[in-house]
Amino acid sequence: MMRMGVQEEARRQLEVLCAGAAEVISREDLLRKLEGALAAGRPLRAKLGADPSAPDLHLGHTVVLNKLRQFQDLGHTAIFLIGDFTGMIGDPTGKSETRRPLTREEVLANAETYKAQIFKVLHPARTEIRFNSEWLDRLTFADVVRLCAHYTVARILERDDFAGRHREGRPIGLHEFLYPMAQAYDSVALEADVELGGTDQKFNLLVGREIQRGYGQEAQVALIVPILEGTDGVTKMSKSLGNAVGIADPPDEMFGKVMSIPDAVMPRYYELVSGLPPEEVERVGRGLRAGDLHPREAKARLAGLLVARYHSPEVAAAAARRFDEVFSRHALPEEMQEVPASTVVEADGTVQVVRLIAESGLAPSRSEARRLILHGGVELDGCVIRDIHLRLAPDRAHVLKVGKRRFLRLLPGGFEAKKDKKEA
Repeated sequence: MMRMGVQEEARRQLEVLCAGAAEVISREDLLRKLEGALAAGRPLRAKLGADPSAPDLHLGHTVVLNKLRQFQDLGHTAIFLIGDFTGMIGDPTGKSETRRPLTREEVLANAETYKAQIFKVLHPARTEIRFNSEWLDRLTFADVVRLCAHYTVARILERDDFAGRHREGRPIGLHEFLYPMAQAYDSVALEADVELGGTDQKFNLLVGREIQRGYGQEAQVALIVPILEGTDGVTKMSKSLGNAVGIADPPDEMFGKVMSIPDAVMPRYYELVSGLPPEEVERVGRGLRAGDLHPREAKARLAGLLVARYHSPEVAAAAARRFDEVFSRHALPEEMQEVPASTVVEADGTVQVVRLIAESGLAPSRSEARRLILHGGVELDGCVIRDIHLRLAPDRAHVLKVGKRRFLRLLPGGFEAKKDKKEA
């Protein structure tokens, strides 16, 4: 490729890769790396690390996965690094306390789930899947000492979460200092040209640049992407916070969760996870701002795009029809969870609603079930209930609706069953 052609193509790729990024450290370094790779006819090595601390990927993870896919589409190599070794340390990023390390069995089980899900986004033939135990397991204590000699405690304590805990006298495990060092050594072992991560990973990515220089390598570019808010529109998307849309969620659940996203963050979802071209994302944003596009229409389109991507277009169309039937026409779904009252009836012959919600899986706990009731998030036979002490007589069927998408039918026949057991 002629020099002028290399420069033009490098600038084109630079614009694609930097679009939507929160920060690139630095654009100049990335342009230089692109020019060098194109001139030499070799791909850049773009690394994304994931500690398998939870088995399911959600839309928040796809923000950075989509960026990694862009590297693949431009002809570069994507390295998806599963931190099976560092997962047993536990990344303290954003944590106010030491996080419980995972066992090797937990790490490996979660890693298998990751591997099955990432190819909903990444191209399998152009992805290297690596485990950092390949090299970290082999380091001797002398190797670790040499690694740590390339960084200082003062620099480690510049990280906000460490600095805050140290200032407030809360404990910091010495092993936690080793986490960013281990992640940085991953970049050395993989000879990464670029490392991707969310804004909460900025410190670790910058440590990687420093450590690579210490080992005589050219520093990687840190390409940092925004963090997606959850379905509450406020906090970071997280399965543990109950505000996540999983990419392996059933179609109807995925569609419904997207429809529940607050109007205010809809433009951000379009920008980060829709997969639409920038000009189309901007058109949607203009329509929402001007009032020409109704938020519900925008949500339905996004929900359809996401279900189509992670399932299929046919499944997405069916999910949209079912959502419209249930929620727009206030119909009950044809299929819903059914619970025999005899399995949850109390000694007094009644069914406690809080217990029913929790034990049926409509809420993760009784305390969450009580919270939902108090906030008007539970309907019984079409009417909102707010009594956390409510009990039902199991002499007829009841339908519970929890949130916007979860339904349960309580089947009658509990009191007699309970009484018969006591008499026996």
